[in-house]
Amino acid sequence: MKATTLEGTEIDLSPDMLAGLKLQLQGPLLTPEDADYEASRRLWNAMIDRRPAMVVRCLGVADVMACVRFAREHELLLCIKGGGHNIAGLAVADGALMLDLSLMRGVWVDRERRVAHAQAGCVLGDVDRETQVHGLATVLGFISTTGIAGLTLGGGFGYLSRRWGYTTDNVLGMDVVTPDGSLVHASADKNADLFWGLCGGGGNFGVVTGFDYQLYPVGPEVVGGLVAWPASEAPAVLELYQRLAEQAPPELTLVALMRPAPPVPWLPKEYHGQPIVALLACYSGDPEEGELVVAPIKAFGQPIGDVMVRRPYAQMQKLLDATQPKGRRYYWKSEYLPGIEPALCDKAIEHAGRIRSPHSVVILFQLGGALNRHEDDHSAVGNRDARYVFNVGGAWESAADDAENIAWAREAWDDLKAFSTGGTYINFLTEDEGQERTEAALGPALQRLGEIKRRWDPDNRLRVNRNIAPG
Repeated sequence: MKATTLEGTEIDLSPDMLAGLKLQLQGPLLTPEDADYEASRRLWNAMIDRRPAMVVRCLGVADVMACVRFAREHELLLCIKGGGHNIAGLAVADGALMLDLSLMRGVWVDRERRVAHAQAGCVLGDVDRETQVHGLATVLGFISTTGIAGLTLGGGFGYLSRRWGYTTDNVLGMDVVTPDGSLVHASADKNADLFWGLCGGGGNFGVVTGFDYQLYPVGPEVVGGLVAWPASEAPAVLELYQRLAEQAPPELTLVALMRPAPPVPWLPKEYHGQPIVALLACYSGDPEEGELVVAPIKAFGQPIGDVMVRRPYAQMQKLLDATQPKGRRYYWKSEYLPGIEPALCDKAIEHAGRIRSPHSVVILFQLGGALNRHEDDHSAVGNRDARYVFNVGGAWESAADDAENIAWAREAWDDLKAFSTGGTYINFLTEDEGQERTEAALGPALQRLGEIKRRWDPDNRLRVNRNIAPG
C-alpha cells in the first residue's frame, strides 16, 4: 500500500506493517478495498473528495495512541475526523492515515458537579440528549449533527453564548494524545499552555479524545422557533431585528435570515421557492418570560408562517438540521460584526435577492454578552469584540453549479466585509481561504500559538488543519 509522508512523498507500507498496526487496534482498519471505507471518508460537504490511504475507526484512546505512534514511526501524514462537518474538509487528506473518531460517542454526566465528559466523536445531539436528562446543557452550536471536537477547538458559539460565552469558555479540561503518542490532560491548572492553545487554535497541538464541559440549568422547555415574512418586508424586519437585539436580555438569542422559502409544511405552498425573510429566536430562560419577550416578533406585520413556540431545548437544537444535510455542496463567506448598520442591511437584502440556489442563505447571528466580558487573550479564540456574525451560506446540489454559487458568495462577501470587525470565525473558513484569513480569525494569538506549537508539535506532524507553524 502507498501512503503519503509528511513531506508529500510516497512510501510503501508492507502487509506486515499493516498487520502489526492491526494487532494494536480494537477498531477496524479500512483500506479502499473495504466496504466501509467510502462511508468513513465521506464528509458533510460534498465539495470535499479526498482519499486517505487508510482509515482507522478508533474505539478508544488506546487506538488513537497506537495510530499516532505508527504515523510518527513511518513519517505519515495524519488527519483526524470527529463529526466531519467542517466546511473546509480538514478531516481528510489524500494518502493520509485518517483517524475516524466517530464511533467514540460516549457521554457521562456528573449531575452534582454539573460537568459532562464527552468523547471526541460525539455530535452535538449526543451531548444534548444526555445532559437534558438532568435539565442541564452546555454551550454548543446550531446544528445537532455537528461534531463537538471541531466546534470546540475552533471556539464554538450557539444559542447559549450570550449567557455563557464561546464553547471554549465552558471547557474545563481535555484529554489529549500528543504527537509523540503520549496521553496528557490539559486544563487551566495542568498543561495550561496546551489548554489555552486548544481553546481556539484547533487541532494543531494534539489529538483531543475527550472534553469536560461545564453545564448549566437549561430547559427542558425553551421558547424558540421562526417567524417568516415575504422578502418585501425585509427592511422593516431587519430594523425590528436590530432594535430587539440591542435590548435583548442574555437569555435571548436572535438570528435573522434571508433565503428562498423551503417546502416545509408551516409555510404556504404558494411561497415555496419564493424569497423570504425570517427571524429565529431562542429564549433559554423561564418560558413564561420568554413568551413575553418574543411577543413583538410574533405580532409584527403579517407573517406568512410562525413556529415560535414552547418546545424542548433538545428539539430547538435540531431545528435547523434539515437546512444542512450531509452530501450537499457548501461554500461560505463570513465575518464578525461590531453592530448592525442600515447600510449593511441594505447590502444583505440586495445579495439575498441574487441567491442562485434554493438552499442558500444570508444570515446574521447575534452574539454579544458573556463572550465580550473576557479579555481578548483569555483564550486563543479571541475576537471578544464580536457582537454579531454574518454568514453568506452557499448550498447547492450539483457540481455543475459550483461556479455561479461560489461567485454569488464571493460577490456578497466583497460588499459585506466592509462592515467587519476585521475578525472572522475560523470554523466558517472554506478550503480556498489562506493564511491571511487564519490571521483574521486568530489575530494577536498567533505568536503565542506558534510558541505552543513549537513545544508540543515542533515537527508540525499535525498539519492537516488551519496550520500554525512552530514559532
